[in-house]
Amino acid sequence: MAIMVRFGQYIPGDTRVHTLDARMKLLLVAAFVSALFLSDGWIGIALCAGALCACYLAAHIALSRALRGIKPILLILAFTFFANALTFSAGADALPEGLHLLGLELSVPQSVPLVGSFGVVPLGVLRGLYFVVRIVLLVSVTTLLTYTTSVVALTDAISSLLAPLRLARVPVDDIAMMFAIALRFIPVTATEAEKVMTAQAARGARFDQGGPVRRVKAYLPVMVPLFVNLFKRADALAAAMESRCYEGAGRTRLSTSRVTASDVCVGLVGAAALIVCGALL
Repeated sequence: MAIMVRFGQYIPGDTRVHTLDARMKLLLVAAFVSALFLSDGWIGIALCAGALCACYLAAHIALSRALRGIKPILLILAFTFFANALTFSAGADALPEGLHLLGLELSVPQSVPLVGSFGVVPLGVLRGLYFVVRIVLLVSVTTLLTYTTSVVALTDAISSLLAPLRLARVPVDDIAMMFAIALRFIPVTATEAEKVMTAQAARGARFDQGGPVRRVKAYLPVMVPLFVNLFKRADALAAAMESRCYEGAGRTRLSTSRVTASDVCVGLVGAAALIVCGALL
């Protein structure tokens, strides 16, 4: 049986996306996020989506794996869409509004009543889809980062980028280690939740029956043992690190990553292109 790859789990590979320096990857991710928020039209979002899909293909990672990181935020996506698309003050006599779509000038009503004053806002539908796509791209780019970069490489990259803060006595190494542990616990948490749900289902629990309230109540018995197991893992990890005399300051590394000229070129050119694309489109 194939092992399902979860968010936060590293997929080894030798592609250019995998071998790119982790510091440059973080720079590109920051530029990608900036482009998403700077862009105010569908063209900019489409270009960002195309660039992200190209990176997934270059990393030899199926796009279906990117969608697995979307499942935990489906409720947020649904709320974002319906909050923009629906209204409780729809009026049949609402004046039409102008809509620019793909170079065409369209006239659409401000709202369409469905039941009484409850209705749909046509422009809100497009606005909701825009925000949903933006959130999906934001999650997908961080998923690609964790798929193509090991936790050790991410820790070293964050520690290197935050190195100037050492002058202000900021515990940079501790911050980087906490970030790495948090990433590592994401797939662990998913595995623990799956085990607990399987055990509860074997005892007769049903998570796919009944209304929303009943389903939420069905998940309550899962949360208690899940958090207990996570706290036990955290205590075991703390004891293991303490027994090995771990100290954040002065931590040594088995191998030191060196950024090459090609990495710098890819990082700077890619970041500049993304930011310019987001600012202009």
